[in-house]
Amino acid sequence: MRLVRPGLLALTMGVATALMSTTPAFAAAGPPPNSMASMGDSISRGFNACGWYVDCTSRSFSTGDDSGVNTHYLRIRAKNSAISGSNYNDAKSGAKAADMPGQADSAVSQRVQYVTMLIGANDACTRSESTMTSIGGFRSSIDTALGKLKAGLPSARVLVISIPDVKRLWAAGKDNSSARNTWGLFGICQSLLANPTSTAAADAARRDRVRQRVVDFNTQLAQACAGYGSNCAFDDNAVFKYPFALSQVSTWDYFHPNASGQTVLAQISYTAGFNW
Repeated sequence: MRLVRPGLLALTMGVATALMSTTPAFAAAGPPPNSMASMGDSISRGFNACGWYVDCTSRSFSTGDDSGVNTHYLRIRAKNSAISGSNYNDAKSGAKAADMPGQADSAVSQRVQYVTMLIGANDACTRSESTMTSIGGFRSSIDTALGKLKAGLPSARVLVISIPDVKRLWAAGKDNSSARNTWGLFGICQSLLANPTSTAAADAARRDRVRQRVVDFNTQLAQACAGYGSNCAFDDNAVFKYPFALSQVSTWDYFHPNASGQTVLAQISYTAGFNW
C-alpha cells in the first residue's frame, strides 16, 4: 500500500490565539466570490479526516461543505449564496509544487473567482533528505502556476497558504510510541521523521535542515505572491507559525490533520487571507 505523504497539520491552543497572530484582512478584497477552487495536496483533499486512508473532500478546510469544519466555502456561502455548488477541489493527494501548473489549468477552466493554494509539505517530506525538492525548482513551479492563474483568471483572488512547520510534528509525536511506529511502518516523511528518538547531533542537524527547507519554501511562496500583485494574498506564515497538538492529527497516520485540525486550519487561513 503506497502511503501519500502530503501535508501535515494539527493545530491547537484555540482560535483566539490564531486571530491574534494573523495579519489583517485585505482591505481590497471586494465582494465575496461566486465560485472557488482549491489547489494543493492531501491537506486540501481532507485525507484521513473521515475515513481510513481516503480523501475526505467534505472536510477540506478550503472547499469542503462540512458544517463542523466551517470551511472557506461555507464562510463565503453564508454571505453570498451564489457560490453554492461552485466549490471545486482540484488538489491531489501526493501532489508537489511541480503539480501546481496542471491544477492551475483546472482552476482556469472552471472560471473561478477565488483560489486557495497550500502546497510544499511533500516537497520537504520525502523518503530522504537528499530527495527534497530544490528551492529553485520549487519556485519555478509556483511561478508557472501563478502565471497561469493570472493570465487565465486576471480578476480572481488567490490565497497562498504557508506550509506547516513539519518539525512540530516530530516534537509533538516523538514520545508517542504509536506515532513513532506508524511513521516507521509507512515510511512517513523520513527526511525528517527517521530515527525520531535519536538525540545524535547528525539527526538533530538533519531535522533542522528539513525545517529550514520548509522555511525557504515559504519565503518563495511569499515572494511569488508579492510579485503577482494585489489579487494575491499570502498568509504571512500564519499556518507555519501556529502551534499544534498531536490530538489534532489523524491517529491512522499521525501525519494528516483530522477534522479538528482542518477546522482550525480553516479559521487561521481564512482570517489571514481576504476574510470576506
